[in-house]
Amino acid sequence: MLYSKSKQKMEKIHDLIIIGAGPAGITAAVYASRNKLDTLLVTEDIGGQAAWSGDIENYTGYQFITGVELAGKFEEHMKKYATEVKENEPVSKMWKEGEKVCIETLKNIYFAKTAIIASGKKSKELEVPGEREFKNKGLTYCAICDGPLFEGKDVAVIGGGNSALDAGLQLIKIAKKVYMLNITAELGGDAIMREKLMKADNFFIINSAEVTEIFGEKLVKGLKYKKQSSQNELLVQGVFVEIGLIPNSEFIKDVDKNKYGEIVVNCRTETSVPGIFAAGDVTDVPEKQIIIAAGEGAKAALEVFRFLSKKRT
Repeated sequence: MLYSKSKQKMEKIHDLIIIGAGPAGITAAVYASRNKLDTLLVTEDIGGQAAWSGDIENYTGYQFITGVELAGKFEEHMKKYATEVKENEPVSKMWKEGEKVCIETLKNIYFAKTAIIASGKKSKELEVPGEREFKNKGLTYCAICDGPLFEGKDVAVIGGGNSALDAGLQLIKIAKKVYMLNITAELGGDAIMREKLMKADNFFIINSAEVTEIFGEKLVKGLKYKKQSSQNELLVQGVFVEIGLIPNSEFIKDVDKNKYGEIVVNCRTETSVPGIFAAGDVTDVPEKQIIIAAGEGAKAALEVFRFLSKKRT
């Protein structure tokens, strides 16, 4: 047991703390529990980016499942084991002190012999005038969360990759018209998703378009964009920003990161700091896919077990 002056209480030292409860974090928790590790999972929410996804057709074992359903399956599986979970506790600071890893949230400080960072990514912002003013007032970063609010309305999706295509596929079922503003000359993402969108009568693509402003009064009324040398306006009641993601890695300074802020790991999910592992979209592992994140989470938990076993011998 260890005494924390800042929290004025005795603190337990766990075998493992997992940060994040998306596919990587939850899978790591299942594998850690099966190996009888005293595990604490600290997270802001359950499900991670998987819960934001719409229709999923490429997760082995499920020919079709929604993101919400798959996230629910993950959580249900984790609850079969004795993992202690602290929800609604985003991590604000993480560091290593001697042989122990220290995790600080707004509510407490936790200690462990090892840690797995599986904190995923968050939506990238446009950084244009009006974005912050109209956030949650017609501008959103989650189609699956907020799409139903725009039933029968005209909306714009900003982006051209898989996340934008996924948002578009959800919104064509709900909105009157769906405009996609893509900064490049052609849409990216999976071909099958593009094909589905192009068949929709209420879908319109505007390529080579750079959004410059969101405008409105109390709520969003439209946006401005630049296409080649011309300035244009598009009147919509909803704006869905889907221009990519940035890693949730700012709370730890000690591990090596690449130029994108992703935590650098080796093939064993080890970071540059012994005892600290990382898995999923927060790392520099290529291809950000649910199935890959889950696999990396399993690998990280097995590596933690190996690391602790060597320590005990």
